[in-house]
Amino acid sequence: MTQAVPAETGLRYPWAEPPAEGEAIKVAEGVLWMRLPLPMALDHVNVYALDDGDSWTLVDTGMSSRRSRAIWQKLLDGPLDGRPITRVIATHHHPDHIGLAGWFQTEFGAELLTSRTAWLFARMLQLDEQAVPRQETLEFYRAAGMDAAIFDERKSERPFNFADVVYALPLGFRRLKQDDTIRMGGRQWDVHIGHGHAPEHLTFWSRDDNLVIAGDQILPSISSNIGVYATEPDADPVADWMESCTRLSAFARPENLVLGGHKLPFKGLPTRMRQLIDNHHGALQRLRAHIATPKTAGDCFPALFKRSIGKGEYGLALVEAIAHLNHLYHSGQATRTRRADGAWLWQMKE
Repeated sequence: MTQAVPAETGLRYPWAEPPAEGEAIKVAEGVLWMRLPLPMALDHVNVYALDDGDSWTLVDTGMSSRRSRAIWQKLLDGPLDGRPITRVIATHHHPDHIGLAGWFQTEFGAELLTSRTAWLFARMLQLDEQAVPRQETLEFYRAAGMDAAIFDERKSERPFNFADVVYALPLGFRRLKQDDTIRMGGRQWDVHIGHGHAPEHLTFWSRDDNLVIAGDQILPSISSNIGVYATEPDADPVADWMESCTRLSAFARPENLVLGGHKLPFKGLPTRMRQLIDNHHGALQRLRAHIATPKTAGDCFPALFKRSIGKGEYGLALVEAIAHLNHLYHSGQATRTRRADGAWLWQMKE
């Protein structure tokens, strides 16, 4: 074990550094922590292997790329001792978590376990390959008040496609749902579902010790993105997130070791759950003041993020702004009216 990171805001980090590429850190008996690279500002995803004796269960996989597959082969030959992968669990449908599940199914005969919504979303998005954005997406951008220069650039370029970074998912998976139990890594785990960051996001809580496998539902030091997209433009994921955080807080213990999808494993879960809830209460409070006069979603970055938003972060910032504005609208605190150019103008009720 490397030297622990000093406690910060009530959280404790037992490991100061992540595992090196192609290597693993043993975080508990029968549980290995590994990392895969990502081609974005958040440049990594954590994945875990649970020892089932003569085989392994993997939790999350990284995106599909030649580099990621080569790293996995190094892991399979090294820390995983050449033993077979019989099960792959995807905590949610985002490509950095489910991206190579199909590869393990096709090339290694592994079974995929995930929530029904995660599988349906991933399968749908993978089949929906686009050369340029669909008209519905462009209308969604206009309604959000997207920066004109960014809109002009995006309307004619290839958008992000699941098919570019998610290995083809074959038919067939095993559903995991709320209150299920599953045995892996020599432990019995309770399944608890979260929402907000992704629908039907799986988390796992060990009955035998203090381990929690949290995916992106519970992260230290960064907030999970909570966004609204053209697929469901009137959604209120902030309400889903707050409900999930409140419900999962009931299971949180100071001694829990939380294995998240990004950053470092940590302890101090009750504190972190309070922070996750307070973070969005604070954002909503700032937003209420900001829309005392009418604003588009694209006008709300200063109130929500308190920092400059670059071009690379613009898309995620925009969908998060819409999520928070939708929450104020659906809770009856704000109104919205169409501007002449089609953008929604949001304003607090008097």
